[in-house]
Amino acid sequence: MEEVDAVRSLAALAQALRLRLFRALVVAGPQGLTPGTLASQLAVAGNTLSFHLKELTHAGLVTQERQGRSLIYRASFSTMDELLAYLTENCCEGAACATTDAAAGRCKPHSLGHR
Repeated sequence: MEEVDAVRSLAALAQALRLRLFRALVVAGPQGLTPGTLASQLAVAGNTLSFHLKELTHAGLVTQERQGRSLIYRASFSTMDELLAYLTENCCEGAACATTDAAAGRCKPHSLGHR
């Protein structure tokens, strides 16, 4: 991932509703969600939802697919993985880094003696 792509992705997520939308799509997994389901889950008006989905799609964080008369939105897990890799590329000064402890939100202790 290039710096410009990381900035675009982070800028798209730097808004509360878009972050909630993206997280809802991550939870939904590969089957994705329709705009109606998203609007209902997040209690947001359709036009507002459409604007924010467009921003996430433009950033490459969300994909859209037409299935019959419905649109299905999905989180782009490949873009999410690329962003996480970009952000952690030089973690721990290049030393092998322990996996993150998602519950604690920090790196597990390892041989360098820091968290």
